[in-house]
Amino acid sequence: MSRLRVYDQRDPSQPLATQSEHAAIAQALAKVGVRFERWAANQPIAPGASQEAVIAAYHDDIERLKRERGYQAVDVISLTADHPQKDALRQKFLSEHTHSEDEVRFFVAGEGQFSLHIGERIYDVLCEAGDLIGVPDGTRHWFDMGPNPHFVAIRLFTNPEGWVAQFTGADIAERFPRLEN
Repeated sequence: MSRLRVYDQRDPSQPLATQSEHAAIAQALAKVGVRFERWAANQPIAPGASQEAVIAAYHDDIERLKRERGYQAVDVISLTADHPQKDALRQKFLSEHTHSEDEVRFFVAGEGQFSLHIGERIYDVLCEAGDLIGVPDGTRHWFDMGPNPHFVAIRLFTNPEGWVAQFTGADIAERFPRLEN
C-alpha cells in the first residue's frame, strides 16, 4: 500500500502526518508541486518482461506525459536483491540530490521510497506498483530501494542523457527512516 509520511526536517522520530489513501496522498503532494498518479496496465506484464513489453503496456500514459511535459527519453530500470551492485546503487541514491529536470518514475512492480526535502518538511513517499511520482526539477530528495531491492520502474526524461544528479553534500538523508524490505 502506498504511503505518505510528513516530517518536520528537524525531527525524524515522529511523523506530523501519515496518509495511505491514494487520493489523499496525491492531494497533499500536489500542494507542494509533486505529481502522484495511479496508472493501470493496458495489457498484462509477465515477470521478466522486456523493456519493450513494459513500455508497450503503458504506451498511452507515456505518450500523454510526453505530450504534456516534453519528455524525450523513456527507459525501464529493474533491480532485484541478487543484483551484484545493489549496495553501491542504494548508497548512491540515498544521498540528498537535485536534478535539472523532473524526476518521473512509474512503478510497474515492487516498491521504492522517495523522500522529498521541501521547505521545512520531509515528504516520505512509499511508491508501489501502479504509482507514478513526478518530482519537480530542483527539488532536494533521495531514493531508497531497500537492502533487498525489488522493483521495475519506467523512467521519463527531457534530457536524453537520462539520470543526472547534483548532490547537495547534506547528511539529512541519514537521519530519516529508510525502506527496510
